[in-house]
Parts: sequence; C-alpha cells; structure tokens
Amino acid sequence: MNKIRPWVLAETNYGDVKQQTYDVAVVPLGATEPHNLHLPYGTDIFEANEVSQRICQYAHSRGGSVVTLPAIPFGTETNLSEFPLAINLNPSTLHAVLEDIVDSLTDSGIQKIVLLNSHGGNDLKPFLREMAGTTSAHLFLCNWYQAIGDVYFDLFEHAEDHAGEMETSFALAYFPNLVATNEDGSLAADEGKTRPMRFAALNEGWVSITRPWHLLTTNSGAANPHQATADKGRRMMEILEERLGGFLLELAESELDETFPF
Repeated sequence: MNKIRPWVLAETNYGDVKQQTYDVAVVPLGATEPHNLHLPYGTDIFEANEVSQRICQYAHSRGGSVVTLPAIPFGTETNLSEFPLAINLNPSTLHAVLEDIVDSLTDSGIQKIVLLNSHGGNDLKPFLREMAGTTSAHLFLCNWYQAIGDVYFDLFEHAEDHAGEMETSFALAYFPNLVATNEDGSLAADEGKTRPMRFAALNEGWVSITRPWHLLTTNSGAANPHQATADKGRRMMEILEERLGGFLLELAESELDETFPF
C-alpha cells in the first residue's frame, strides 16, 4: 500500500490537514497541448506535478512545512489554436483563476505562495504586478526550466523550445509509458525544425510576436528531441530538487517581518 505523502495536498485528508500549519504553498501550472508526435498532451501537467512534488519532498524531509496543490491542467494556448484540442485559457482567465486560488490559500493562513510554471505560454509576471498591494500573500514565480539555465548545456546537446531533448528526457525518466516510439525503439517524432520568419528583427529577437505555431512548426515540436535519454532527465531532476527544494526550505524558514523578502 502506498503511503500518503503529507506534502501533496491531493493525497492528504482533513484529519491531517487540520493539525498542520503550512508556511509555503506551491501552485503548479501546466497546459494541455500537443508536443510533437511522441509526447502526450499532458506533458506540462506531468512535469509540473513531478517537479512540485519532488521539491516539496526535499523541503519537507529537511523540516520545511510546505504543501503542493494539484497542477492547473490548462494554460494559455492562443498560439497553438490551429492544433486540435489545445485547450486555451486566455491570460485574463488564467489570472482570475489564480487570484481565486491565492485568496483560498490566504484564507487558510498561508502567506508564502510559489507559482511553479511548466508552460512557456503562461506569462505570469503581469499577474504578480497586478496582485502587488491587493493581497496579503507574498507571491513568487518560478518557471522551473529556467532554474537549470547555467548548466543546461552540461546536460543536453540541443537547445529547448518545445518538445525537444530536455522535455523528452524528462518524459523518458518519469512517464516513459506515454512516450510514443517506432518499432525499432526510436522516437516517433520529427526533428522539431522551425520555419524562419521573414524579418531579421524577429529572428534575432529584437522584435517579438505571439508566434503562430502551425506556421512555425511541422507537428508542434520546436526543438530536436532525438538525443534525449532518461539519464539526462534524472540528472536534471537532481539539480532541480537541490536548487528549488532548497529555496522552498529557505522560504519556509524565513521570518515574515516588515522587510521580507529582503
């Protein structure tokens, strides 16, 4: 029988929760969208839950009073609207959902809240700015994939945009049964090549747009996944656990005074 993990809210019961005082709540954010031909539509959901649960376990095992909510399964998908069943929440809708969640957490006495984002389309910095001064909670935003930026190319050969080597390595390590393969065991994926835009300013990043994914990609993949391995995914997770789990522990132990978080 599996043991209840007290840092995972969905697994706990009221008998336990009413005896706890949580210092930090983690709100994972995912999305439901295609990831090339080989990864499941729920990739961002599975990633968000896996990372949040593991970093909370890291903090909990060292005495941190932390809890993670279930991942929000939908995100902003306006740039993938031409792909079937890419389930969209407009930014204003997503912000409204988050505001209600933050209110629920503060009603429960939690003043330190981490938004753990797993989907590049979820632009949440404006939400933090809008909430500043309107909530008693201290909000922190973490796009977990940015936490490995300085060591990314120590782990992976190809840059990541969407459904590439990094995400596929994650999937091979933690939900391999959902990765589609060919009869020879190779990934059932294309190479994730993207189409260059006609303006140099866009290609160089001086000017930006919301990219129409059906024109940018062939099958929604925007990075090469074929060098992915489960070992790379596990090595990445070790770094995330230490870095983000360490942050949660430090956050949980930090006093809420008049100069917090300084």
